[in-house]
Amino acid sequence: MDQVFICESDALAEGGKGVRFPVVAYGDPATGFVVRYDGKPYAYLNRCAHVPIELDWFEGEFFESSGLYLMCSTHGAIYVPDSGLCAGGPCKGGKLRPIAVREVDNKIYWQPDDHIRPPAA
Repeated sequence: MDQVFICESDALAEGGKGVRFPVVAYGDPATGFVVRYDGKPYAYLNRCAHVPIELDWFEGEFFESSGLYLMCSTHGAIYVPDSGLCAGGPCKGGKLRPIAVREVDNKIYWQPDDHIRPPAA
């Protein structure tokens, strides 16, 4: 399956606001998100490993105040941005579901797989 455009590269600031995008995850409508950390884009299914709810505080707000960790707005679970591993809180031992992402020619794309696909047109 072909890669899917998310946004222009300059839409992502280091440790700043992320960009949400629609997906179908395991057959259900959902969202993915992409953020920039350590100069690279990282994308995940927008679903906390503790309780399957969206992470962002406000649309696109995934990082906690230091810009070093992704944080669930509901229960405060924190995740390492480049691996999705839980670093603290009620998600202990959990991990965010990664979505393959690439940056090419100042554009960000995601790659569908067997479980996360683009919504029907």
